[in-house]
Amino acid sequence: MNKKLKLWDATMLVMGSMIGSGIFIVSADMMRNLGSGYWLIVVWIITGIMTVAAALSYGELSAMFPKAGGQYTYITEIFGKRLGFLYGWGMFTVIQTGTIAAVAVAFGKFSAYLFPALNDAAPLFQSGEFKITWIQILGIAVILLLTYINTRGVESGKLLQNIFTGSKIVALLGLIFLGFILVKESFWSGNMSFGWDSFNNLVKDDKGNYLKLGWESISEATLFGGIAAAMVGSVFSSVAWENVTFVSGEIENPQKNVVKAMVLGTISVMLLYLLVNFVYLNALDRDSIAFAANDRVAVAASEKMFGSVGTIIMAVLVMISTFGCVNGIVLAGARVFQTMAKDGLFLKSAIENNKNGVPEKSLWMQGIWASLLALSGQYGDLLDMISFVIVLFYMITVFGVIYMRIKQPDAERSYKTWLYPVTPIIYLLIGTAFCVLLFIYKPNYTWPGLILILIGLPVYYIINSRKSESQ
Repeated sequence: MNKKLKLWDATMLVMGSMIGSGIFIVSADMMRNLGSGYWLIVVWIITGIMTVAAALSYGELSAMFPKAGGQYTYITEIFGKRLGFLYGWGMFTVIQTGTIAAVAVAFGKFSAYLFPALNDAAPLFQSGEFKITWIQILGIAVILLLTYINTRGVESGKLLQNIFTGSKIVALLGLIFLGFILVKESFWSGNMSFGWDSFNNLVKDDKGNYLKLGWESISEATLFGGIAAAMVGSVFSSVAWENVTFVSGEIENPQKNVVKAMVLGTISVMLLYLLVNFVYLNALDRDSIAFAANDRVAVAASEKMFGSVGTIIMAVLVMISTFGCVNGIVLAGARVFQTMAKDGLFLKSAIENNKNGVPEKSLWMQGIWASLLALSGQYGDLLDMISFVIVLFYMITVFGVIYMRIKQPDAERSYKTWLYPVTPIIYLLIGTAFCVLLFIYKPNYTWPGLILILIGLPVYYIINSRKSESQ
């Protein structure tokens, strides 16, 4: 592969893939689960520690296996093809394509602030609960457009990524700066008055729906469930940084630049996320965060800062953010499926590069499946179910660092995990706590996703049996 991506490009890919629609939305649901500005910040800090610890750990593996495929390659090389296939299966069916669909449709939803006709238009098709809207069609158009641009060569995708990532970083910094200057009435002290020993949660009805009836005190034990549920949102907003490992084969000096990009990118994004949440807590009271219309807490904060024009300002920012995010994920994901195809675990046609040196057929397979998920409208439910599995695969990969130190202590490592073994152990401990708490308090977020991934096992054995017959 041509080494066309420099350290700056790789860092922009990390940051651009991470910053999508999540940071503008998830804090509303997090506040409903936590009921406290203190705990909202604590959960973001925990997520930040997890994310950076994982990036530092992945760096060692990226130095050992500096080729395309990233996390899929690490899992396959360390634990074998079967587990590697299950990760790749999850990537194609939901993790990568579902994220593309969700972020692209978010672009469409925020476009409706600029073009209200998108919201007012009747569905193109409706049968019972299933419907196809113009917002979905706009999301699909974004997916297909960015897929096409990325088939024109990595230079095209890189340029687009750098422009849009740079734009949204500058816009976020502006939002953070103005968030403490333009807000006339600060709610910071009120939001932070619900302290460490004051645990609150929203009252729910018999069906488990939140009610606007106020807050009730909860026990420390129940708080753990609230933290786990809140972390689903912060974790979803903080994933996809590993996308840079998928394109290792196209990065200059990948042994050094991949880890640098991951560490610089994740630290920068998590600091931005923390500061944006400071703005929310300064501009809005607890109920305004928890009950922001359609969970669009960023829009509510922007309206407080800029008045009615704030809605338009935030809509444009989110459109820039989501467009750049989809581009980064589209660019990176297809390289995983190409690597799987080379291992005989995906469609053979995904192996080929086109005249521009990129896996065009792999890109279109990814784009078409993501478009179908966007059309189905089920991507949101799928991503809720898969959050647990994403963290599980992160944990498996991070454990791979420890496993390889034991199995191959003398192997060449141009980069070694900082503060090993403390760093990977920190991630494994937090990740384990998160997964266990989800199992206990939110089983609907765990079992369905696990079953979806395990469906890949018979697919793996079918593929292998056919390979055996053809030999």
